[in-house]
Amino acid sequence: MGMLDVVAARVARGEEVQFRPTGSSMVPLIRSRQSVTVAPVDTAKLEVDDIVLVRVAGTTYLHRVTAIAGQRVQIGNNRGRINGWTNRDRVFGLCVDVDGVPRKNVEGKIVHSDPAENT
Repeated sequence: MGMLDVVAARVARGEEVQFRPTGSSMVPLIRSRQSVTVAPVDTAKLEVDDIVLVRVAGTTYLHRVTAIAGQRVQIGNNRGRINGWTNRDRVFGLCVDVDGVPRKNVEGKIVHSDPAENT
């Protein structure tokens, strides 16, 4: 199980998670080892160009939504590579900031856990 899978499991449980992903596929939006925060997302509100933590064909990515068709979303990096289509229920979270700088268009898309559920 890789680091992104561990983060995805935490986000799927309703946690907001800050971590430092590695790789260059999202440059210049996210550089390797930059701090990012991912929060649970209302997948019905996803839009093209949202950066999401998602599983596509068994691999977990922090990549962009490149297209939407009903209950499916197409995922790709920031260099033109398409990872493929996946169901919205495999989108775990939305990148809400990079190095503390809030991402645009995240308002209203975050799912906040009910503290009463955690008691």
